Amino acid sequence: MSFGKGIATAVGIGIGIPLVCGVGIVFAATSGDEGSASDAPVTGGGKLRVGKGHVPAQYARLIEEAAADCDQGLSPGILAAQIQQESNFNPDATSYETKTDKNGRTYEAPLAKGISQFIDSTWDTQGLDGNGDGVKDVRDPEDAIPSQGRVMCDLLKIAKRHPKYVGSPIELALAGYNSGWGWVDYYEGVPPERFANGQTYHYVKNVMANAAKFTVLNGGEPSSEGWALPVDGPLGTPYRQKGSAWVSGYHTGIDFAVPVGTPVKASGPGAVYSAGWAGSYGNQVIIRHNDGTYSQYAHLAEKPSVRAGQKVSGGQQIGLSGETGNAYGPHLHFEIRTGPTYGTDISPIPYLRKRGVAV
Repeated sequence: MSFGKGIATAVGIGIGIPLVCGVGIVFAATSGDEGSASDAPVTGGGKLRVGKGHVPAQYARLIEEAAADCDQGLSPGILAAQIQQESNFNPDATSYETKTDKNGRTYEAPLAKGISQFIDSTWDTQGLDGNGDGVKDVRDPEDAIPSQGRVMCDLLKIAKRHPKYVGSPIELALAGYNSGWGWVDYYEGVPPERFANGQTYHYVKNVMANAAKFTVLNGGEPSSEGWALPVDGPLGTPYRQKGSAWVSGYHTGIDFAVPVGTPVKASGPGAVYSAGWAGSYGNQVIIRHNDGTYSQYAHLAEKPSVRAGQKVSGGQQIGLSGETGNAYGPHLHFEIRTGPTYGTDISPIPYLRKRGVAV
């Protein structure tokens, strides 16, 4: 179980911000310019991989519904990876803490319980009767998983009020769930590795790294128009997220939360405009498409596998995701632009949707 299980301290969380280029892994609550009718909110919903090595079938619906009930963009893959980290999907799991009695003898006392590992004080205030049977049972996944989703949703909401904290909203929410939001406030971000012997720091890293393996990935095959998602993985930082960490004051693309080495593909047919090192963006590729727009793929792990002038088709691999340049954690930063240079960005999601890409 997690350190101190401090989720009792906060039903809400502060969010962190990606570095200069929009690097943090943040699950999208909205997408596009404010007030744009063509940019419907993009939630963190979706489907889970079910079966051996993935999500046990009996819990998949509960996790998906808990994520869908959150209006802050909570991914079911995150909830699934979090449950794996907390209890390995065991509803009877119990964590213990060492205490000392009045005679100075130490003993192990139950601390956190159930599939989502709630401590008693948090369960008393945040537990839900998810299945409507009149009982709030911390060991019943039908109660615990919806409760976990609500706590994480509230933490995400608070996180987004703290754009200067180090870490993305989802990372900050996870840290708050693990150690208590008070520590996130204290460190103004995800607590560092020196805190609690690195437990919260590695908890957040592990959940973020494992989320993709529980998620049914979209966009693997090009649409009928030859367009595809640039990478198979869940959405991260949304377009136009505001924050002082970005030169422009907002995020100029969208991020995909994927581990280093994930294949990155051309989103559509065109010709490579440039490929190579690009400072804050690390290793990147820019493609000029047949309609005159450009797409950018940044923070690649190594030198791109394509070269300037080369023709590419939608879905063709152009490199591997990484965290080069100004990146806080591994991910793919993706932009759609009206020109090849910084500052010509437009919202990527409606652009891709118009070309038949499911996102």
